[in-house]
Amino acid sequence: MLDMGEPVKIYDLAVSLIKLSGLEPNVDIPIKITGLRPGEKLYEEILMSEEGLQTTEHNKIFIAKPSNITNEELEGKLDILRTTIQNETISIEQIKENMKKVVPTYRERGENG
Repeated sequence: MLDMGEPVKIYDLAVSLIKLSGLEPNVDIPIKITGLRPGEKLYEEILMSEEGLQTTEHNKIFIAKPSNITNEELEGKLDILRTTIQNETISIEQIKENMKKVVPTYRERGENG
């Protein structure tokens, strides 16, 4: 896993690249904001400490510990998710509880520990 440093806004990156080329953003080259495409993420999740990162000789390169889950455990968790998405009467609280069963590190926004 690579430490990519601080997040960079794509818009700011585009502005910088245009200026480095000696041009004026939105004058010489328009910048069009299209929004997220299907499957794109607004933020990238970072590995959590409980997932275990091992250091390497380089301070920006880490080794992530692989998950130890059997095929049977994975199938069981997938069954919980399949049942959850097929249940049209399930409450939001039940969905959250099922997520906590499947993903032990799942936390609601603003939830500590």
